[in-house]
Amino acid sequence: MAMAVAHTADPVIVAKGLVKRFGGRRVVDGFDLIVPQGSVYGVLGPNGAGKTTTLRMLLGIIEPDTGERHLLGMRHPRDASDRVGYLPEERGLYPAMKARDAIAFMGALRGLPWREGRARAATLLETAGLGHAADDKIRKLSKGMAQLVQLLGSIVHQPDLLVLDEPFSGLDPVNQERLESLILAERDRGATIVLSTHVMAHAQRLCDRLAIIAHGKQRFEGTVAEARGTLPQQVHYVPNSPREGLREQLPADARPDGDGWRFELPHSGIEALLKRLIDLGYGISGLSIERPGLHEAFVRIVGEAAAEPSE
Repeated sequence: MAMAVAHTADPVIVAKGLVKRFGGRRVVDGFDLIVPQGSVYGVLGPNGAGKTTTLRMLLGIIEPDTGERHLLGMRHPRDASDRVGYLPEERGLYPAMKARDAIAFMGALRGLPWREGRARAATLLETAGLGHAADDKIRKLSKGMAQLVQLLGSIVHQPDLLVLDEPFSGLDPVNQERLESLILAERDRGATIVLSTHVMAHAQRLCDRLAIIAHGKQRFEGTVAEARGTLPQQVHYVPNSPREGLREQLPADARPDGDGWRFELPHSGIEALLKRLIDLGYGISGLSIERPGLHEAFVRIVGEAAAEPSE
């Protein structure tokens, strides 16, 4: 789970009113963003929502049609490129290169001396559990190992800002866990991380703040807790005596869930309902009150956006 971060320095990224059109369609439509220093910030959305286009505008890879952005204090983001690590959605490594050399090469592109890059690469590979593959050519690595190598290449120069576009795509659970550990280690080192993903479990564990995009528009911005707070708490109730007539005693939205029932926490609280269930002889075998996860909040927010008329 992401740790609370005290943000006292200037934001690493500030964007206002970013708009990008392709073929007459607004792929990004008025995007605002402030990324605090030292945070893990998620840019979330379904496929085609505009996440990659947004990240590329923030980095200066493409220019917005309107709007402005500052990155690491620079008005022109590419002026800060040596202080940035970027893992694009489209992976790409030279297949004939050895893993350690591929990492050093990516560092050299950001100004890191070759010898220092190879030494750092060896350390990073060991830390990531890939030390045995340091001299293996990229073509011999599994897809997950090659993806981790490319990530290590994006952090070898110890960037102040790390931007990861769908970093978990295609990784097995073991390598997903390794990647999460690497992201948290970079945050603990002092880097700011911006990541896009449509897998909410990773965002819920990693992110301090997040923005949710749908149809190119920003639909939510805030903490994970605030996103989850957009939905009411859920009650899971398991009776002692699940005899007939119980359904009629529960709220209208109650639905079967395992050996019990699930429903929204009533506005008036749960006490009166529980007293009635006990008095009627249904009893309580199990009871929990939970805030819905980020996945449920994401589905609600994106679903509401999908219901809106498009341009």
